[in-house]
Amino acid sequence: MIKILLLIDYSSDYDRRLLRGLVRYSEEKGPWMFYRLPFYFIEMYGMEGVLSWARKWNPDAIIGKLESNTIDLQKELNVPVVLLNFHWRSTKYSNLTGDYHEEGRIAAGFFKEKFFSDYAFFGLSDVVWSEERREGFEQEVRNSGGNFYCFTTPAVDDEMRAGVARWLEELPKPIALFCCDDERALFVSETCKMLNIAIPNEISLLGVDNDELMCAISDPPISSIPLLVEEGGYAMAELLERQIVGEDCTAFNLKVMPGEIIERRSTDRYNILDENILKVVRYINDKYTSSDLDTTRLLQLVPLSRRNLETKFKRTMGVSIYSYILERRCDRLAQLLTSTRMDLADAAIEAGFSSYSNLSRIFKERKGLTPSEYRRKFSK
Repeated sequence: MIKILLLIDYSSDYDRRLLRGLVRYSEEKGPWMFYRLPFYFIEMYGMEGVLSWARKWNPDAIIGKLESNTIDLQKELNVPVVLLNFHWRSTKYSNLTGDYHEEGRIAAGFFKEKFFSDYAFFGLSDVVWSEERREGFEQEVRNSGGNFYCFTTPAVDDEMRAGVARWLEELPKPIALFCCDDERALFVSETCKMLNIAIPNEISLLGVDNDELMCAISDPPISSIPLLVEEGGYAMAELLERQIVGEDCTAFNLKVMPGEIIERRSTDRYNILDENILKVVRYINDKYTSSDLDTTRLLQLVPLSRRNLETKFKRTMGVSIYSYILERRCDRLAQLLTSTRMDLADAAIEAGFSSYSNLSRIFKERKGLTPSEYRRKFSK
């Protein structure tokens, strides 16, 4: 039986989802035996303590977050080690990492579609996943001609709140604010509440990880970029077993892929000045899964003629009403394909498509892949 030593933070939603992926692989391919060394053990006894304990238990592999690389566990124990990118990315161990630059670009693209011109990032300094999310976000913002503001700090706690509060107050409004994760987004939400800064009207707030409890605690609930962590844990287990049995001892860098943004009320704001178009956009965002949504229904909302509505909508949003509805439906379908096991026909109906014909072409025009290709790619 394969024995795996885990050095992870079990209070973290990310780590629990990762563990579910490992357990699923163990149930299907194992069984594996897991030993959960408490995360505080490293802080109390250091890497020397971890090494001493591991020699007694004699694991076949180690998966975890390491505070330092002062001791080479892989060399000392002669077992493969997978590093979760807690602070840094290893050059000697295997890494379970993420496409952090892409996550930043996704965030910028999401806000760009809401017509913001001012963008901000809040995160941790000297932490690989935060820094690379900032880099991807900033690069995309600057490429599109937006204004970029940034606040990073080694730690986010009540001692830092006064400085963060000053920064939030000085930011231009309205602004699109991307945080390095949901925990930092919740910190911003709490601080804005203390300052009477309105979310989303003054600050549109987006996090990463889609920690549902943390997002729901906030008022308003926080929108977030979900990560396909369980799938990443399962894929990591496959690669790790190859190392353990000697089939392939090459260190790997496995990326956990992002999914489609889960929108909640913290980003329910468009930088749209025309009140009629704003009303139509909000209605579409609420009702786009209704198969009978069309221009005739939208005309009942605003005192505009069909031609006037279509012209103003195209000028403001850059696409026709029909195309915008299709974009929202494709976004929803993409989310269902990567976060559920629904078959394609049922997912299409759930996303608002009344007809299955031409679905593959419509989806590929907007996502670059057919629905089947999209599911295969982002479920790995």
